[in-house]
Amino acid sequence: MTAIPLGPTPARRNTLRRRIRLLVAATITYNVIEAVVAITAGTLASSVALIGFGLDSVVEVASATAVAWQFSAADHQAREKTALRIIAISFFGLAAYVAVDAVRTLLGAGEAGHSTPGLVLAALSLVIMPVLSYAQRRAGRELGSASAVADSKQTLLCTYLSAVLLAGLALNSALGWSWADPIAALVIAAVAVKEGREAWRGNACCAVPARTTSPSSGEYGDPCCSPAREDTR
Repeated sequence: MTAIPLGPTPARRNTLRRRIRLLVAATITYNVIEAVVAITAGTLASSVALIGFGLDSVVEVASATAVAWQFSAADHQAREKTALRIIAISFFGLAAYVAVDAVRTLLGAGEAGHSTPGLVLAALSLVIMPVLSYAQRRAGRELGSASAVADSKQTLLCTYLSAVLLAGLALNSALGWSWADPIAALVIAAVAVKEGREAWRGNACCAVPARTTSPSSGEYGDPCCSPAREDTR
C-alpha cells in the first residue's frame, strides 16, 4: 500500500525550533565560560590537552552559533548546508591546531604541569555535556535537522574529550606522566577529524523525520531510525 509520511505537526515543529534555540543558547553560554577557564588554566600549566579542550569549547560556540543563525530564519532548512559546512570547518581547524601543538610537546617543546582548575572543569563538563547533547539530538532528529544533530554530536564530543582530558591531567598530576597530556590532545584531534568529516558529508543518522509506515506492515522508511536502531544508541 502507499506509504504515509509521518512527521511533526506545524505546532510541534514550532515547539521543537524554540527548544533547539534554547538549548543552543545554553550550550553557547556554558562553552564560553568553559573556553575561558580551560585556555587560561592550560596556559598557566602549559597543558596542550587543556588548551585544546578550551579551543574545542570555542569550536562548540562557533558550531552552536551556526545553528542559532540557521534557526533564526523562517525557512531553517535553506541554511542547513551552510551551517553544516561551518561546523565541519570548525572541527578541522581544531584538529589541525591541537595535533601540531601536541606533536611539538612530544618532541620536547614543553611539559605540562598540574592543574586543579582543569581537573574540576573536566569533571564538571563530563556531567553537563551529555544532558545538553541528548536533549538537542532528540529535538533535532524529531524536527529533521541535520545541523542540529551535528551540533549535538559536537556537544557529545565534549563529553568524550572531558573524559580523555580528565584521564590525561590525572595521570600527569598523580604519576608525573607528562606524555599523557599531549597523547590526550592527539585523541581530541583524531575525534575532531572524524566528526568534521561526518558534518561535511551531512551524515546525521535519524536527522530527517521521513518515517514512512505502511498501514499493513508498520515498517519504517528509514532503517536508521527504526525503534530497534534507536534503542541501541
